[in-house]
Amino acid sequence: MVARINTSKSISKALNYNEQKVQQGRAEVLAESGFLKDVDKLNFYDKLNHFKRYTSLNERAATNTLHVSLNFDPSENLSNEKMIEIATTYMDKVGFGNQPFLVYRHYDSGHPHLHIVSTNIEKDGTRISMHNMGRNQSEKARKEIEIEFGLVKAEDKKNADLVKLHPVDAKKVIYGKSETRRAIANVLGPVIGQYKFTSLTELNAILGLYNINADRGQEGSRIYLHNGLTYRVLDDQGNKIGVPQPASSFFMKPTLANLQRKFTENESLRLPFKKRLQTAIGWILNKRPEHLHAFIKSLEMDNISVVLRKGKDNVIYGITYVDHKTKCVFNGSDLGKQYSAKAVLEKYQQQVIETPITGGCKKSVQMQLEIPHHQPKTTASHTAQSGWELPEVKPLQTPAADYVPYQLKRKRKRKKKLISI
Repeated sequence: MVARINTSKSISKALNYNEQKVQQGRAEVLAESGFLKDVDKLNFYDKLNHFKRYTSLNERAATNTLHVSLNFDPSENLSNEKMIEIATTYMDKVGFGNQPFLVYRHYDSGHPHLHIVSTNIEKDGTRISMHNMGRNQSEKARKEIEIEFGLVKAEDKKNADLVKLHPVDAKKVIYGKSETRRAIANVLGPVIGQYKFTSLTELNAILGLYNINADRGQEGSRIYLHNGLTYRVLDDQGNKIGVPQPASSFFMKPTLANLQRKFTENESLRLPFKKRLQTAIGWILNKRPEHLHAFIKSLEMDNISVVLRKGKDNVIYGITYVDHKTKCVFNGSDLGKQYSAKAVLEKYQQQVIETPITGGCKKSVQMQLEIPHHQPKTTASHTAQSGWELPEVKPLQTPAADYVPYQLKRKRKRKKKLISI
């Protein structure tokens, strides 16, 4: 578990942040403590005014707001009841057990986490000191809670590569049991939380690299008509096996309705990185690789996976590019005609006929399964407070518009200076 603490003098800002997440369907209010009504009967102004009654008792306080997020390992599937219990225990241990606070569960990232909003102004107007709270009270509480609730310890993850994904091993999955759901969740969390995709097809292009598939069912089926969604394990041949896992059974709630909201948001989020992908693919196409496998292999060197979409008789009808550097997914036709499946396959039509694509494509996918990851830099104070970085979306270090393929990066020669005598 990782505890991140933010203190400020704006209770309305912390409250607004969480309430907006609730309105967007990305969070829910789990519990309240110290309020006059039950949590399901509280409106926004009930919550805000109750906090303000406390903060008005000490207007000289430089900080009067505590905003905590408790973050858990992606492998942990915690119920709402368990999260409420953890939040209440945490607030007791850091000295805020008698203060009013609200607990929110968020679903907007690749790991289960909750937010707690409270104030450090007590009923008599005195102030609870929050100086070095993250390093002292919170750190002690975190360690005790990890042991008490059997959570993954932050120290065990300090040097781990947290976003290095591995494909689900279908042979090791025990069908119909919790191991299946956990194996799928370990992939869904980082992928849905970090990658920018705009359709179920694009999402499946990524999930397929890890032997997972998001399945709506056949047209006309009950699950399809009710906009349901399940997740399946794939074997090495891409066949669906095992018991389907309902989307609602996962902590991040990757249902079709929630994914459709992400599709809309990701349309604009991925645009700044479109040019980088076009440049990288165009550079390889201009080099005219000898065959399709060489084209796929060349893009892999730039951390771009090529996913070929096939119909009956292994006929390729589409191509999707997964850029693991920028965490963006584009269908070839969305990048331009020259990047579409038709344009790419025209260059290698002879090879497509002579050599089955299945073998070459599968090989290329297997080579891209473990995605290189550079651990984010953290400040000393941040490390002291959290002790462990959970997977999060990191911006590209080099602006996409200025992207230059590595083949073009050459050192400039120094000009020799003429010395006049």
